[in-house]
Amino acid sequence: MSFFDDFDLKQLENLELLAKQVVEGFIIGLHKSPFHGFSVEFAEHRLYNPGESTKQIDWNVYARTDKLFVKKFEEETNLRAQIVIDTSSSMYFPKEREGNILNKLQYSAIAAACLMNLLKRQRDAFGLSLFDEALHIHTKAKSSTTHYRLLLTYLDKLIQDEVDNKTSSVTETLHRIADNIHKRSLVLIFSDMFDRSDDNDELFAALQHLKYNKHEVVLFHVTDKKLEEAFEFENRPHEFIDMESGERVKLQSNQVRAYYQEKMGEFKAALKMKCLQYKIDLIETDIRAGYNEVLQSYLVKRKKMRI
Repeated sequence: MSFFDDFDLKQLENLELLAKQVVEGFIIGLHKSPFHGFSVEFAEHRLYNPGESTKQIDWNVYARTDKLFVKKFEEETNLRAQIVIDTSSSMYFPKEREGNILNKLQYSAIAAACLMNLLKRQRDAFGLSLFDEALHIHTKAKSSTTHYRLLLTYLDKLIQDEVDNKTSSVTETLHRIADNIHKRSLVLIFSDMFDRSDDNDELFAALQHLKYNKHEVVLFHVTDKKLEEAFEFENRPHEFIDMESGERVKLQSNQVRAYYQEKMGEFKAALKMKCLQYKIDLIETDIRAGYNEVLQSYLVKRKKMRI
């Protein structure tokens, strides 16, 4: 069963509660599986030794596993994370809701809220950057509850907002962010990477800039795989509208499906190659899936940064 099977769109009205529920469900999944050293609220688990204090026993884990584990907390952390979200009009796709499927921007906002909840549990600092053709919100990384709730208000506005004809400048924004965040940060980017520039080299140069400044980068390439990659539209006349320019074209999907898939495949292959070259973690993220892969990818990267 996927996350969306039980998802009620009314839950979007309380983003903090929704993020908490998603993260707690994810944590329960980790506890049910063998421990792999991932830290969620604490540095690590270890088996309880008879005779020691029971203050740090994780009773939730005991209830599920019938085994006594102790939480080993860290006193502090040096990890700073910057969550970057592309808010251009292409991220509002799909415009017509299909069941409980969110658009790319709503999905990204909820994923960001879940990551912030997880970061806060680990006492890590986190900031938020929102951009389309310009960088509109850019906060420094902090770990306080007040900061967390402020960023949730920004994300909540994204979920409720719907504005057409906003172009994207991923290239310019990534250069600005690379210069304006604390060095050696973890940068978590949510974007469909549909930049207004026709020169992909400029886009890849911006990604390289982040690595040059010693940042670790995870790029969540957010798409609707059914429609944007497989191009699974009904075989009938459609009017396709460019959500950033407003340009319209009428055609039957089967007439262009093969050509479209070829060009999309070329774009994804180039993106994958450059991310591999620059040692950027590329995570193909489908809005029709849940959030476990997003949270898992963050934990894997966090663990590598501490080795």
